[in-house]
Amino acid sequence: MSLRHFLSILLSVVCLSVVAPAPAQDLEREKRLEAEIIDAILDGEAVHLKADGHAILGIYMESEGKQTFGGALILHGRGFHPDWPEVVQPLRTALPASGWNTLSLQMPVLKKDAKYYDYVPILPAALPRIRAGIDYLRAQGAEKVVVIAHSCSVHMSMAYVEQFGDRDFDAYVGIGMGATDYGQPMRKPFPLDKMRVPVLDIYGADEFPAVIRMAPERWAAMRRAGHKASRQVVIPKADHYFTDRGEPLVTAVSHWLEGLRF
Repeated sequence: MSLRHFLSILLSVVCLSVVAPAPAQDLEREKRLEAEIIDAILDGEAVHLKADGHAILGIYMESEGKQTFGGALILHGRGFHPDWPEVVQPLRTALPASGWNTLSLQMPVLKKDAKYYDYVPILPAALPRIRAGIDYLRAQGAEKVVVIAHSCSVHMSMAYVEQFGDRDFDAYVGIGMGATDYGQPMRKPFPLDKMRVPVLDIYGADEFPAVIRMAPERWAAMRRAGHKASRQVVIPKADHYFTDRGEPLVTAVSHWLEGLRF
């Protein structure tokens, strides 16, 4: 064997040894999360949706108003669950009073210490869940559907838009859009300039630096898309998780939805 051939084989072995396999969604962790929260759900009812051969936990709550405007699909942040006390629970339990049925859905999770780049390979696993959630709301009679995504679920729902466009829903709310980890910038911009539906980009004044830094870029893309109802809103004194700021978050989202006048 020539030295060149030997070195070529050695290099191939080294390269294969350093390429880690792509992580798979942690379905067992999802089961543990469900076991922890399902008996403590006070508002709404637990439902299970079929997506990609799996039974996915959702929490559904009917509109409390005389008029129902549609359904809101609420998607939690990285590693959490559909009754997460920050962001998700305030929205899913308050929007019914404004005439919206809500469905909060379990999104794919990894181990607790997983970072943004760990999640990038499993973004496609969220797509069947998002479709199942939209279909469920439509089946309950929702003529209009708004997708409300926080943090990592923004990346997941934007992957949905990349593949299918925004034809399956009627409005989009992104909360804490563009959140990643230190040293792990986004691989590519969100397709906001290609969206035909109105978009609300909402984030806290004390957000992660990347979310704030990219806000002008997101707004420029939304302007290029051209929907007159699209807005960018900053919630004072709010961090990425809207800790103790659930009420102003709900107010901002409700007010924007009301202004759409579907």
